[in-house]
Amino acid sequence: MKRTTGVVAITSAAALLLSACGGESADDDTADAGSNVDSAEETAAADDSDDAMSDDAAATSDAGDAPAASDGTSLVIWADDLRAAALEDVATTFEEETGVPVTIQVVANENLREQFKDSVGAGAGPDIAVGAHDWLGELVQNNVVAPVQLPADLSEQFTPESIEAFTYEGQTYGVPYSVESLALIRNTELAPDEPASMEELVRAGAQLVTDGETELVMAQQLGQEGDAYNMYPYLAAYGGGIFPLLEEGGFDSTEVILDSPETIQGAEKIAWLAEQEALTVDLDGSNTIPQFIEGNTPFLISGPWAIEQTTEAGIDYAITSIPDFDDGGDTTPFLGVNGFYVSAESQNPQIAQTFVQEYVSRADVQISLYEAGDRPPALIEAYDQVAQDNADIEAWGLAAEGGTPMPNIPQMNAVWGPLGKATADIVSGQDAAERMGTAQSEVESAL
Repeated sequence: MKRTTGVVAITSAAALLLSACGGESADDDTADAGSNVDSAEETAAADDSDDAMSDDAAATSDAGDAPAASDGTSLVIWADDLRAAALEDVATTFEEETGVPVTIQVVANENLREQFKDSVGAGAGPDIAVGAHDWLGELVQNNVVAPVQLPADLSEQFTPESIEAFTYEGQTYGVPYSVESLALIRNTELAPDEPASMEELVRAGAQLVTDGETELVMAQQLGQEGDAYNMYPYLAAYGGGIFPLLEEGGFDSTEVILDSPETIQGAEKIAWLAEQEALTVDLDGSNTIPQFIEGNTPFLISGPWAIEQTTEAGIDYAITSIPDFDDGGDTTPFLGVNGFYVSAESQNPQIAQTFVQEYVSRADVQISLYEAGDRPPALIEAYDQVAQDNADIEAWGLAAEGGTPMPNIPQMNAVWGPLGKATADIVSGQDAAERMGTAQSEVESAL
């Protein structure tokens, strides 16, 4: 795992940090770092889940508070509460091995992206932030993140899709640690056999409804305003999508392909699923998973976030890839990848680069982050270790194979709303081709 190389590199960086701070000792730095964060009592009051974190290692930030920024006296990492807790051990190891103290700043997940962008834009912010890959284009556009130079031999230790997710215009900007996607979650008591195709799934679900054993063919989040993320596996099933894929990876943001024959063919499958009563706008984020755990449907298309409720409900389940269509349509889910960014305004750029390259890429760190979030690790070695003992993680990994990382380009901000509404309208009965043509025009106008 290049432990020795990492320590040598970071020791030099630590000397730079100490020099910048007037030659203070590592112990003095730790004391200074503690003055930059909230007290332990304030942390506990803000979020009881952070109690396990040490006084000097972590702080919390509410929506109206300014999170602790890097001042050069410690390596400051911003993360949500789950990732922050998982990073405590590696922070301790990092300080023990390098003499560089680490301040872990807990920032609410719903605030982290904007606070990271705004703080760095003002010349402040953390040295490192933990977040989703689809922030990348906007962060690069706003000069928020610095490139991360991953040697080829290190890059090859991660799944190709996870590296692609953190690549923008040919440059890597982060180190990934988890991958997630949609999959089929099946109630094995109601549907003991895995459906070989979407058509077979629909037949099996419809038969259970006819027999009075269930109420819905399947459950998948959509809602009145639609859901482009959940409908993408069908839209992309025949080679279509949103933007064309580039041969070198990434997307061609200069062309929108919502009205292409391939995307329309996928949209027509959405219409067909609605005709079969397998999709409905009556299911949204509030009631989709409950339909499954209450036994009202044998099939749920969702992500790893659905498993905790499923387990608590005592449902016997199996996870498999979303079935393809009989006519060759290959359902292709979006992939969500999480990873570590280095701030373009980091006060400790060399130290931050070494932390993300040499420590985040360690199998034990990736496994700690997996244990906090139950997502397949992006590092192949870590995934293989976890998958040996966890059938769910193995299944999620298989379901993600061949998936497409969500576009990390800023232009996606113009897509989600119009495309989502188009999918809802198609499910509600509007003509697929006409509605996708309208969505094409709406997105082009927005761009």
